[in-house]
Amino acid sequence: MVLVHGDTRIVIVGAGCFGLSTGYHLLKRGYKDVTILDRSPVLPAPDAASTDISKIVRSSYADIFYTRLGREAIAAWKETDEWGDTYRECGVYCATEGADSYIAQAYQNDITVNADVQTLLTPEAIRNVFPTTAELGLSDAAKGFLNRDGGWAFASQGIQRLMDKVAALGGKIIPGKTVSELTRTNKRVSSVRCTDGSVHEADLVILAAGSWSASSFPDLGLDGQCLATGQTVAFVQLTSEEAERYRACPVYLDFHSGFYVFPPNKDNIVKCAIHSGGFVQKIKIANSDVYVSTPRTVTSDGVDGLRIPRAALKALRTNLARIYPEIGSKPFFGTRLCWYTDSADDNWVIGAHPEIENVFLATSGCGHAFKFLPVIGRLVADAIEGKLPPELVKKFAPGRAHEHDAIEPSIRLAPPANLVLDELCTPEDLLPV
Repeated sequence: MVLVHGDTRIVIVGAGCFGLSTGYHLLKRGYKDVTILDRSPVLPAPDAASTDISKIVRSSYADIFYTRLGREAIAAWKETDEWGDTYRECGVYCATEGADSYIAQAYQNDITVNADVQTLLTPEAIRNVFPTTAELGLSDAAKGFLNRDGGWAFASQGIQRLMDKVAALGGKIIPGKTVSELTRTNKRVSSVRCTDGSVHEADLVILAAGSWSASSFPDLGLDGQCLATGQTVAFVQLTSEEAERYRACPVYLDFHSGFYVFPPNKDNIVKCAIHSGGFVQKIKIANSDVYVSTPRTVTSDGVDGLRIPRAALKALRTNLARIYPEIGSKPFFGTRLCWYTDSADDNWVIGAHPEIENVFLATSGCGHAFKFLPVIGRLVADAIEGKLPPELVKKFAPGRAHEHDAIEPSIRLAPPANLVLDELCTPEDLLPV
């Protein structure tokens, strides 16, 4: 716990999911001096994981803590006065063909919290929850369940609305501020210095820099618990007529393969992705022998930063064509490496830095934080105020000892691979074979 009061000068580094939600909840509790700094000159940051056309909103988790928190988040998303049409409740279809312990427990947890779940044990039953106009590929062994209490959120819109809420409560959001130093006296930080020379005095610093956490603060040794991994995403542009055939589809989520695909958005774009170990790009930190995984994005490398490995693109094509043959036969019109921040056990990192008294970490979303945007900052605020239950303090503790999969079984298929630039896709690879 950090000693805080209404006049505490709070500086949050990062205006993404964790940073904005934390700032919002602190301001709602009466803290008056909250400043959020972000490296990007444009907000929402073009290359942030939370800047996206769609993110899954679900309660289907093998860890019932996330199931229950997911239900709270969904209830909040439904408050249209707060979020407008950011959330789209189309349901989430979870494939259980090739079922494992994660899927079985996620299903049971949804039942436990009384989610609106429909078990689908045959291909015909599955077909009946998709629109008849959609061309759906199913094997004879296909089975799964539909959780109607879920769907997807227009992520960029959610971030923008939360930025507006923070500003309305008196919070300061300052873009174009890349932090270069946490000025320390003994074991306390007195100010945050940026590369442009500006200095922001602080009584409490909250590091919520997402995938840039470890590389931005190499002296804090965060790479092991805040590992930046690039996850592969591809997009298909449909005509308005094609899009209408799939508009009413639920989100399709295959925990076993990690593949998922959304219904078309308002611009008739279909997004598909694979949740896996991802890819790392180890960069040598200046004046050291330390290599830290660092995002390669549209901001650092222009449009070239959007390319994904050719093998990953092939896997996306294969899965998309298997589920939606008509869509899978069309060209991809774009790709993206979406950079996650991963802990080793897929639980978030929320808590006081073990060595610096007034530095807090709120990061390592592990690819499943955005859906909790309305409520995740409450956990951080509780942790700061010493109100977080002991079991959650332990669950999210920075530098915690853990045994991978002990609490939240991972749905990742393999460890992260090294990003090899010579193996990235070309425009020709976006065309169907």
